[in-house]
Amino acid sequence: MDIDPRHVLIFKQVVDAGSISAGARALGWRQPSVTSHIQALEHALGTPLLLRRSTGVTPTEAGRSVLAHAQAIASHLDALQREVKEQRLRHWGSVRLAGFATTLSMRVPRALADLDERFPGIDVLLTENEPAAALQLVDTGSVDVAIVYQHIGDPQSVDLSSYTQVPLATDPVYLILSSDHPLAQREPLALADLAAENWIIGYSSCRHHLIDLCHQAGFEPHIKHETDDQLVIQELVGYRLAVAAVTRSSLTTVRSPNIAIRTLPELGEHQVTAVCLPGAERVASIRALLDALAAVPPRAL
Repeated sequence: MDIDPRHVLIFKQVVDAGSISAGARALGWRQPSVTSHIQALEHALGTPLLLRRSTGVTPTEAGRSVLAHAQAIASHLDALQREVKEQRLRHWGSVRLAGFATTLSMRVPRALADLDERFPGIDVLLTENEPAAALQLVDTGSVDVAIVYQHIGDPQSVDLSSYTQVPLATDPVYLILSSDHPLAQREPLALADLAAENWIIGYSSCRHHLIDLCHQAGFEPHIKHETDDQLVIQELVGYRLAVAAVTRSSLTTVRSPNIAIRTLPELGEHQVTAVCLPGAERVASIRALLDALAAVPPRAL
């Protein structure tokens, strides 16, 4: 039979108090309830643990062994309580954060620098993942916080309804072309005007979203290159080898002088959000990280 640790701690309380009745008063329980816990522990161990006298109780040899372990358990629980209280009051501990490349290079470093200045006891561990994979890590407890994006208005975007959400930014999507491209200065410019162009599309969920937008505009995009590397994308575009749709945040991280940036409302916007499992935001270190991420202002183009 398994030993219930509650019974062990109740046994310790009785021995410390000197009697079952005194132990019951210390616990705020009725004496029969305490007696039943002691009896359950004796039954689980298969031996008497207390000698009952008119003056109180005395532990047997087995009882003294139980008492030694009970004291160790109580000590560990006290240490746990003090450690968690210190974490809560002093913002101490490790937080695991997953995010996609653009936000890890643009928003996160500023947030972590501010966090380190305010709460040097918080250690943030980073891993790079696209939204769907990052959410799986949150679900399995492999990370505490994930930064993800959704295509605003796209029903196929990741569903965040089951998470605690902290909105971080709205990230518009722009069209980039070579600065000497014939369409670089066209007014007005529509997505359908780019039907004959070669496109660079990434491997992430943006790929499917952009293809859907092109279909809505009446054409099948000719995908010539595939990469998520923003430097590679802009260099290819700058040499007039393709066009691409990129977010504002990626343009503030990397900006080639050989590209033209055009606003194309059809491309829409991303909502960037930090998420965690419900209740995790009450942990002081996680709350501090979420607040630091939310406090980073967007960079202007």
